[in-house]
Amino acid sequence: MTSPNFCGRTRREFLNTAAGGFASVALTGLLSQDGFFANANAAGYANPLTPKNPKLPGKAKSVIFLFMYGGPSHMDTFDYKPHLYPLDGKTIEVKTFGRGGKKNEGRVVGPKWDFHQYGQCGKQISTLFPNVAECVDDIAFVHSMTADSPIHGSAMLMMNSGSLISGKPSLGSWVNYGLGSPNENLPGYVVMLDRKGGPISGAKNWTSGYMPASYAGTVFRSQGDPILNLKHVNGMSAPEQRTLLDCLNHMNQGHLKDRFDNTNLAARLSSYELAYKMQATAPEAIDIENEPTYTKDLYGLENDQTEDFGRKCLLARRLVERGVRFIQIYSGGAHNDANWDAHGDLEFNHNLHAGETDKPIAGLLKDLKQRGMLDETLVVWGGEFGRQPTAEYAQGTGRDHNAYGFTMWMAGGGIKGGVSVGETDELGGKAVRDRFHVKNLHATILNQLGLDPDNLSFFYGGLDEKLVGVEGAEPIHQVIA
Repeated sequence: MTSPNFCGRTRREFLNTAAGGFASVALTGLLSQDGFFANANAAGYANPLTPKNPKLPGKAKSVIFLFMYGGPSHMDTFDYKPHLYPLDGKTIEVKTFGRGGKKNEGRVVGPKWDFHQYGQCGKQISTLFPNVAECVDDIAFVHSMTADSPIHGSAMLMMNSGSLISGKPSLGSWVNYGLGSPNENLPGYVVMLDRKGGPISGAKNWTSGYMPASYAGTVFRSQGDPILNLKHVNGMSAPEQRTLLDCLNHMNQGHLKDRFDNTNLAARLSSYELAYKMQATAPEAIDIENEPTYTKDLYGLENDQTEDFGRKCLLARRLVERGVRFIQIYSGGAHNDANWDAHGDLEFNHNLHAGETDKPIAGLLKDLKQRGMLDETLVVWGGEFGRQPTAEYAQGTGRDHNAYGFTMWMAGGGIKGGVSVGETDELGGKAVRDRFHVKNLHATILNQLGLDPDNLSFFYGGLDEKLVGVEGAEPIHQVIA
């Protein structure tokens, strides 16, 4: 008896080569409905995106990662350093290491914003974030984060994939690999970029690496068509488009039959099926126009400065409601002051980006909480590193990169609120107490989703590869409720 086949290939060939990121989500859903995977299961195969039960009692079901690309200054935002104020403008002995190399002294740049206490926890927060400050009792701040590189490209890869080199699966890919996707009509992993452009290294930050492309992130637009060319072709009905697609698939399958190891070709073929199905699904998911006015106001959609990031945050909430596992929203794109990379004028740079994001982020936290969704949604905030307490140049207030100590925060998803863990030194130059590496952050995220960071692995190249590396990593237990 011959084995059932699809697209002229055996189940083994098809399942081993199916790719296409977002396309694979829709395609595997269609195959599941058609009974393809039901038959395949009898032969030991399964839909890679089938929802899976977590191995641990995790509280979070989804993650929203608010990525502040460029590296926000921790001592100007959430890490209060009163000793810096009187040292402003003075040259002191201090060891730093940034893009400008290692230095033994520098001119101190005092914080440019005041700090005030907020919440029952009495957390000191910069006036840059007055709206986020209202949510501090729901937030856990980690002030002692460390990374391995002070260079944007490699630092971003580390934050997104746990490795300084490209080609490794991103955090969102690991989440979808470990948990699957409960919505077969939407991707399990969505990325929304800043309107000013994408981050350095581009798609390497949301790649599935050596995993099947079905686990890769899908770039979603917050306005208009979520994906370009998703609408019906002008003058063509849905049945006509279906017929055209079937004819195109027939020809492509013939071409692919003898090239089953070409995953890029397989991805392109399956993407056509995806687009067809998404024409009815994606527009509804991103349609925020029917949201109540008070909800739109909560996210800052009424203001030109906050409208874009606010729209993305509101869309993230809608996607979480529909089962999307991992959503990453970038603040900042391109280069220089188009992101948080404040090398020249710190005040201009951070006023710009905090002004765009403060109200939308607070709106997201408040909206999730009032809907009863915050307990099951883990919100993460931070960049690829922090910044130095000293000026980078002889003139100006800009700060160089700092991977020795910086701040990130988490809220929801079983995380304690109103707590701060770890410390940097009195200047904010390096972590000195309860130092946590990026991999500890990754371990915490996986743990809150019910995934064991030390046992979640993917066999590749003869090794059981892990997000946290072969050495493993402990979650940050101090922030876990």
